[in-house]
Amino acid sequence: MVDERKAPTSQQKAGAQKAPAAQAQKVSDAINIVRIADRDIDGKYTISAALRHIKGISHNLANAISLIVDRQFGITPNTTIGSLDDEKIEKLESVIKEPGKFGVPSFMLNRQKDYDTNTDMHFVGTDLIVKVKQDIDNTMKLETWIGYRRQSGQRVRGQRTRSTGRTGVTVGVTKKKILEETKKSKAPSKPGGGQANAPAAAAPSAAPAQGK
Repeated sequence: MVDERKAPTSQQKAGAQKAPAAQAQKVSDAINIVRIADRDIDGKYTISAALRHIKGISHNLANAISLIVDRQFGITPNTTIGSLDDEKIEKLESVIKEPGKFGVPSFMLNRQKDYDTNTDMHFVGTDLIVKVKQDIDNTMKLETWIGYRRQSGQRVRGQRTRSTGRTGVTVGVTKKKILEETKKSKAPSKPGGGQANAPAAAAPSAAPAQGK
């Protein structure tokens, strides 16, 4: 009997070889970019280095979170962020959102004794930006000195404003021009000549013209 199955052509063989390579490339691309706390982070970074890319997490706090994750979840600090699965990433995000519950001291948090809840909290990402904007608006509504300075666009922490923090035209550039103009305006006119006698000399010539 003749075998009716046809042998695969060279094009089919090449296509079969490219398919696994394309799938492997898609998997590597998905691992290379990890989204944590609404931030896309490169998967090649270690945990502590990746956490420093998130707004609101400092160098010391990133190291503290990496130690907590190592002790409680068995994720070593040298592990790259791209090699973590979804379950481990959720555990890492839980520590980022509420680090105080996992043993991080309160002095490392950026929201100590919140005005509304009187508790130690920590904000990251867009939540931190919104909270800071709300604090600035509250100082303006309460008409505090800080709010008054904020509203006028001035510095609020006692910095010098003579040479820094200028909001208008810089004084140092135009100071010489202003002094020269004031000297010219204050200079007395010389008697018997100059522009001071020009209107008086032109008056007699204008009078006969009106009489004609």
